[in-house]
Amino acid sequence: MLNKKSVDDINVKGKRVLVRCDFNVPLQDGKITDENRLVAALPTIQKLIKDGGKVILCSHLGKPKGEPKPELSLAPVAVRLTELLGQEVKFAKDETVVGPNAKAAVEAMKDGEVILLENTRYRAEETKNIDTFSQELASLADVFVNDAFGTAHRAHCSNVGVTKYVETSVVGYLMQKEIDFLGNAVNNPERPFVAILGGSKVSSKISVINNLLDKVDTLIIGGGMAYTFMKALGEEVGKSLLEEDYLDYAKEMMAKAEEKGVKLLIPIDTVVGKEFSNDTEFKTVGRGEIGPEWEGMDIGEKTRELYADAVKDAKTVVWNGPMGVFEFSNFAGGTNAVAKALAEIDGTTIIGGGDSAAAVNILGYGDKMTHISTGGGASLEFLEGKELPGVAAANDK
Repeated sequence: MLNKKSVDDINVKGKRVLVRCDFNVPLQDGKITDENRLVAALPTIQKLIKDGGKVILCSHLGKPKGEPKPELSLAPVAVRLTELLGQEVKFAKDETVVGPNAKAAVEAMKDGEVILLENTRYRAEETKNIDTFSQELASLADVFVNDAFGTAHRAHCSNVGVTKYVETSVVGYLMQKEIDFLGNAVNNPERPFVAILGGSKVSSKISVINNLLDKVDTLIIGGGMAYTFMKALGEEVGKSLLEEDYLDYAKEMMAKAEEKGVKLLIPIDTVVGKEFSNDTEFKTVGRGEIGPEWEGMDIGEKTRELYADAVKDAKTVVWNGPMGVFEFSNFAGGTNAVAKALAEIDGTTIIGGGDSAAAVNILGYGDKMTHISTGGGASLEFLEGKELPGVAAANDK
């Protein structure tokens, strides 16, 4: 069990609080096109304002690679946060992030006020976790709050380094939710526990499959990686995605599942297309019947029923990765069917970031899921059973 101190365990009245948020939002011509991450950060910020803390927000945005890039400035975020919070969020415009503007703004702060620092990745030290920048950030604060799960799997100055130089480091509400659901649900799940893994490559999910086979009752495989499993069983996969180097690994995993008494499901029928486009000719074929000129694009009808049936009595389900090429409407049926099945069950449903989170939201099932992770890479590493530096750096209870 991960038991970290959170914002609920402290009161920051009169203290300077540095909060690492995830404001890595998409910008188009200086306008924010998706503000989900800003909205998600509000509860933590509001709690700290209510306590009477002096709230100093920081985040990265995009990849400026250690130099000031005006198009990646957090200035538009300060404007939008001001509207969302209903109070001014002062923007400290320093290309060095911690510069004269930031220092003066923090110096002048009253309890309950908020400022936002410039993009932490304007500094080359940030991603290298170099102490000098960590110390500068820490010099502004008495307390550190990490609420950026999306970068929790990386040790940077603004989420890990800074904790060495402040006395108190805690997690915010978003991080706490990720730890509760992704970290603890996987390690101590209510059973039956089912995991659904999709996406294109086995190689990127190796450790996840391996770790989950020790914990789940059923493991469901879909997406491009299913074809490597089919081929490992000696079936033809035509022009489908295939990782030849991982055939032995797929065999090992199937053997491990059998030995552990875990049900491992792979598709029993497949929607195949002539070429990789939405308008291509397509049809559904049974197990082992993918012709040489065809490529697998989605799981078929029977597989959708099989998978829906496999989750219907589950008490915990974790899903990471789409079942097919869901960005093409003709091949989104499998992903849609799985989302719908999860929306209808009684148990805890956890969507592990990235494409599956996008799919669930696009298909309109977002509010039916217990938890949708905010971090793609970070959620995968949690599912692999790895310790995340950004989580480890917070004080234990």
